[in-house]
Amino acid sequence: MNATLSVPGATLYHEVRGTGPVLLLITGGIMDAAAFGGLAAALADRYTVVTYDRRGNSRSPLDGPAEPQRVTVHADDAHRLLAAVTDEPAHVFGVSSGAMIGLELAARHPGQVRRVVAHEPPVLEFLPDAGHWREVVRKVEEAYRAGGAGAAMGVFGEAMGMGEEEPAGEPTPELMEMFGRMEKNMDFFAGYEVPGFSGHVPDVAALRGAGVVVLAGAGSVGEPPHRAAHAVAERLGTEAVTVPGGHGGFGLPGFAGRLAELLG
Repeated sequence: MNATLSVPGATLYHEVRGTGPVLLLITGGIMDAAAFGGLAAALADRYTVVTYDRRGNSRSPLDGPAEPQRVTVHADDAHRLLAAVTDEPAHVFGVSSGAMIGLELAARHPGQVRRVVAHEPPVLEFLPDAGHWREVVRKVEEAYRAGGAGAAMGVFGEAMGMGEEEPAGEPTPELMEMFGRMEKNMDFFAGYEVPGFSGHVPDVAALRGAGVVVLAGAGSVGEPPHRAAHAVAERLGTEAVTVPGGHGGFGLPGFAGRLAELLG
């Protein structure tokens, strides 16, 4: 089922498939719900899987002009979306900035969440070189104002230094359609999400004891989101769980089964 939901300041496109306990999948960066198509299909035999385009991305337009984004606002979007599809606590899986949103959702609305599995949340403020990353973000903002998304993403990509990942099989028609939407999403990400999200700090006190599981990819060792995942887990009093692949490893064969194990 595909539908839309009006929330303050935006309209959220979302998809619901499968049966069983609700599992909300939250993507990050410039991707949208289509990025989770394969994972959602693999989990739909045991969960009611909800995927969506985050506000300002793809099929979830803002009501007004773009403005700097906040993790708290995106977490409230997820809260409202869950409230529209279930009155029971839900499982949540978030990737990258989507993992930050999942953590914030659990902190702000603990009764709505059974468990959050957070895949490499890039909480840059928890890194020892947090000051360096604040300077990087300042340069990204300058590059965006001077040269647009391409220039800003060049600065951001060079600083992150993340390797390319091998695609998991041939792209589906849904993924090809998403690729066509990603250029517009890139502008929104570079201009409004990177500056707004980069300084976010999770409420560690609210998350301790909440059963949060933090994942770090075996193929992304040394990369900023990988290091941040371990830093988040350390502050929560746990250890990050190593999973196959890198920052985008959720698309690998076998990941769905591993995720189901971690959700419990």
